[in-house]
Amino acid sequence: MTKQNKAFKFRLLPNKEQALFLAKTFDCVRFVYNKMLAERKDTYEKFKDDKEALKKQKFPTPAKYKDEFPFLKEVDSLALANAQINLQTAYKNFFEGNAEFP
Repeated sequence: MTKQNKAFKFRLLPNKEQALFLAKTFDCVRFVYNKMLAERKDTYEKFKDDKEALKKQKFPTPAKYKDEFPFLKEVDSLALANAQINLQTAYKNFFEGNAEFP
């Protein structure tokens, strides 16, 4: 007996309000990803000679930026948390030699 896979295609047709919310969310996720990436680069440059101190550094979470940038409070926090997870995965793949620098 062979295994048969099914696939479904969906098309989203958001109204103007939903499209605006999606655009805000995508922009905020990209903003947070880039901010966290910049902070990681700065931290690396600061501690690149001391590997033990570099390992002890705590990296920021998206919640850190919400006070400084209030527009981040308008979007879903899980989307911002996924940006942090995606950055961590990108770094992991880079250090394992599976990808280029994020």
